[in-house]
Amino acid sequence: MQAGDNKSYDDINVTPMVDLYLVLLLIFIIMTTAGVQGINVQLPKAGKPAPPKDKAPELQAIAIDNQGKLMLNGKPTTLATLESALKAIKAQTPDAPVVVRGNRETQYQLVMDVVDLCGRLGMQKVGLATLPTP
Repeated sequence: MQAGDNKSYDDINVTPMVDLYLVLLLIFIIMTTAGVQGINVQLPKAGKPAPPKDKAPELQAIAIDNQGKLMLNGKPTTLATLESALKAIKAQTPDAPVVVRGNRETQYQLVMDVVDLCGRLGMQKVGLATLPTP
């Protein structure tokens, strides 16, 4: 200490003490979680699971190629026969989902005719299939 330095050392640097407390807390946390062990138990067996109450309705796939040919679930069809087939499907399963897959070169009007037909028949779950963007 120099002769002209009258600086007081009243402040205590607590940073090393806080670091020590944090390290001790970390060690305490690790040791207490490592010390907790489970008890071996024999779990009871359950009966057979109940069969599902309702089977999900089968997806109806309508495909339209670039020549304008329609297919319902892989079978060739026309717009008129598609309407009767969808009516029968709607009568059997009212909430049957329908997906329309149109080729990218397909006339937009034909896709809209199929979607409009589904709407007129009251099909609630109608979707358009697309490829995900990369």
